[in-house]
Amino acid sequence: MLPSMSDRDGQIWLDGELVDWRDAKVHVLTHTLHYGMGVFEGVRAYQTDKGAAIFRLQEHTDRLFRSAHILGMTLPFTKEELNEAQRAAVRENDLNSAYIRPMAFFGSEGMGLRADNLRVHVMVAAWEWPAYMGEEAKTQGIKIRTSSYTRHHVNITMCKA
Repeated sequence: MLPSMSDRDGQIWLDGELVDWRDAKVHVLTHTLHYGMGVFEGVRAYQTDKGAAIFRLQEHTDRLFRSAHILGMTLPFTKEELNEAQRAAVRENDLNSAYIRPMAFFGSEGMGLRADNLRVHVMVAAWEWPAYMGEEAKTQGIKIRTSSYTRHHVNITMCKA
């Protein structure tokens, strides 16, 4: 059985401070859990001779802010603060290679379609994540397929969020 993501040692950056991994909790009536109104990025850090290097950190943070803007979500931190939060999540968990998940979501102050009166929360978690397809894929390659599905036109859904 895989280890639970909620039962780990380490730190998660939550709303401006590092908290113990097991104490980073969100209520089950959080708006984003019910309506899907949240934004996230998937970022990788790779081991280098100089320590962990976060791949395209600024570009990922810029995209997180653009996605939040599309949803009408004002993030309560600056881009530089979130860049530092991602660096801190890697550093404080003593990681060299890592998967980093910055995420912004609406809180549980109310329920309903409108989210304009809800607090925006931001978290950054980082954990060890080896090669996505496994070590064998790095040495032997992988097989891929091109999908026959047509991507929705940008005006049909919020594909840029």
